Formats: sequence, C-alpha cells, structure tokens
Amino acid sequence: MASKSFTTAEELQKSPRTMKKTRKSKIEKSENFVGFLFVSPMLLGISVIVLFPIVATFILAFADWKFVTGIDQLQWVGFDNFVALASDEKFIKSVINNAIFILTVPITMMCALFLAVIIDKNVYLKSYFKVAFFMPYISSVVAIAVVWQVLFHPSQGPINQVLMTFGIENPPTWISDPNFALISLMIIHIWISIGFSLIVYIAGLQSIPKELYEAADIDGANSWYKFRNITFPLISPTSFFLLITGIIASFKVFDLIAVLTKGGPLNSTTMLVWHLYERAFLELDVGYASAIAVVLFLFVFSITIIQWIGQKKWVNY
Repeated sequence: MASKSFTTAEELQKSPRTMKKTRKSKIEKSENFVGFLFVSPMLLGISVIVLFPIVATFILAFADWKFVTGIDQLQWVGFDNFVALASDEKFIKSVINNAIFILTVPITMMCALFLAVIIDKNVYLKSYFKVAFFMPYISSVVAIAVVWQVLFHPSQGPINQVLMTFGIENPPTWISDPNFALISLMIIHIWISIGFSLIVYIAGLQSIPKELYEAADIDGANSWYKFRNITFPLISPTSFFLLITGIIASFKVFDLIAVLTKGGPLNSTTMLVWHLYERAFLELDVGYASAIAVVLFLFVFSITIIQWIGQKKWVNY
C-alpha cells in the first residue's frame, strides 16, 4: 500500500508538468495550423503554376501529342523524342548558339567589375552612374531591342555611319548578317546585363574592410597587388553568384530573339528557348517541345552542379 501511495503521489507531482506540455503542444499545433492557412494561397499558386507544369513537362516528354487535340489522342513513344533531337539540325544549332552565348557572362562580369572598381573609388556622383548603368536592366527589353534595331541599321544606323567615317566602306549588316546576328544579340545582352552586375559588385566592394587596404598601403603594395590579393578573393562569393545567375539567364534569352531576329537569319540566332517556343506554340508539338525543355533543364542543372563543386577551389567565404 505504501508503494502504491508513493506512485500516486509521484503521478500527482508530475501532472502539472504534463498539463503544461500538453497545453504548449496544443498552442504550437494551433499556431502551425494558422501559419499553414496564411501560406496556403501561395503554396496553391506555386503548385498550380510551377510544380504541375514541371511534372507535366517531364511526363509529356515521353509522348506524342498535339496541343489542339484531345488528351485521348496522346500516344506514348518512350525515348523517341530524345532520339529525334540528336538528328535535329535546328536543335543542334540552338545548343551551339547557346554555348557561344554563354560567353556574354564572363564578359559582362569583367566589364562590370572594372566599372565597379572605378566608380567605387575614383568617381564623383556615384549615385548618378549607378542609376545610369542600371536603367537598361530595368527597362523594357522590347523597347531596348527596337532602339538597337535602329542603331544596327545596315545603311542609316549610327553605328555603321561611324564605321564608314573611319574608312570602312562595307561595314557589317549586323542583325541581317548570319555571321554577325548572334554577335549583335550578345552585344545587346551585355549592355543590358552590366547594370545589375555593377550594382552587385559595388555592394561587394563596399563590404570589404578598409583596414585591409590600409595595411597593404603601409606595406607598400601597389594597386594591382591589392586587387589580386584583397579585392578579388573577397568578392569571389559575389562573382560566384553572378556567374550562376548569368549562365541561367543566358539560357532564357527570348525577348531579344522574338523582337529582332525570330531565330534568323538562317537559324544563326535560334536558341533552345526559341526552338522550344516554335515547336510548342507554332507547330503545336507539345511532346517534342517538352523533350527540349527536359534537355534544357538537364543542361542548366548540370552546369550549376559543376559550378557548385568547382567553387570550392576559388570562392572564399
């Protein structure tokens, strides 16, 4: 009986703790439920607009289906769409053009870093130059494309007029020339992208402790030594961020092509996104377009993973 009364007393002693934990657990569950209600519209939107199309794309990549026909006309073809891509000359040309277009990323980063170093240290009215370089990035791509279309006009464009004043009798026709059309798009893309990279680099430069430069000055270090051993290593995380986002953006170029070239002349500016658009919305071949989308995803994912692994050798956190 003594043992039984002791156990009962122990249980009575623990009951307030148990009740407190139970009350706390109910409050946490209530808060979690309320929080889920708040985020549920966003989760629903993401599921319908993003996740469902992604899953549908991976499924339709193994099917032959026209957009205007009913779902009952869908036919499973396995890997036939991917096999067809290997012999699709336009697809191969798109991959080559995308690979060349990636060169805009390092060029943009180098130009932006050069301008950021100058503006951050040796220029008055820094805010004005930040806004001036950033304006193309936030401006309408369609409007920018129309402006550059005028600048690249073969006979009356200002660019060719300047070249002819320097004695070049037959300047390039730029967008109309298959040999220069892709270069023209790359120039425009670099001009648009410099502003964003510039702002990010300036933010990275301003986060570097000034004491490091003062110590280097005391040791008699020159400007190149300080840039190579202080500036560049400490902004390497910023460079890594711009490298990843820049390469992903280079695979998404669509507006410039749609306004200026529509993939021409002679498919010299067609890229994966444009080829996907043509097959999906002009030829209504959803299955084949989905296969292109899957390949595009694999390209971007693989490049990102390679960059993430390689950054351990040159990025300093």
